[in-house]
Amino acid sequence: MNDAKALALLKSGDQEALEWFIDKYSAYVGTVVNSILASSMTHEDVEEVTADVFVTLWQSAEKLVPLNLKGYLSRVARSLSMQRLRERVQVLPLDEDILILDEDSVFDSLEREDQDNEIRKLVYSMPQPDKEIFLRFYYYCQSVSVIANQMQMNPSTIKTKLKRGRERLRYYLSNIKNDRRRSECR
Repeated sequence: MNDAKALALLKSGDQEALEWFIDKYSAYVGTVVNSILASSMTHEDVEEVTADVFVTLWQSAEKLVPLNLKGYLSRVARSLSMQRLRERVQVLPLDEDILILDEDSVFDSLEREDQDNEIRKLVYSMPQPDKEIFLRFYYYCQSVSVIANQMQMNPSTIKTKLKRGRERLRYYLSNIKNDRRRSECR
């Protein structure tokens, strides 16, 4: 069977044609998805996005032409992978790595919690793509080269955006700290 014949069968609702596409292209689609998600998602997430690509193929079969199905699957895989990353960034619980030790005073704990809330607000208020770059680097532990490759940007641009993000955070945090000191002195 070839792509054109399988697509014609898929358009008529033939599930065996879908299985044929999965058999033929799942390794390829999995490689595309894995290249984007591997450093920040679990293997199960990669498998789920890969399956979603074939669900999309099934749902959009009527509109497709058999000219370049491999390219279509690649575009869908990249799009769904990036969408999964964006969803994860939006719900990222930034306060999970805060550990309050028993010997800390309540005041210190509250101050640290306030500072963490301020950092979270500042990171979420960054414009795109700066916010995504910052979260990928500091919270997903992706390297500059991986971020640059996945976001199709120059590694120097990524480094510059990270540096500016740190400077922005440092500036805002020092202003917040100074404001607190002034209010304590009153």
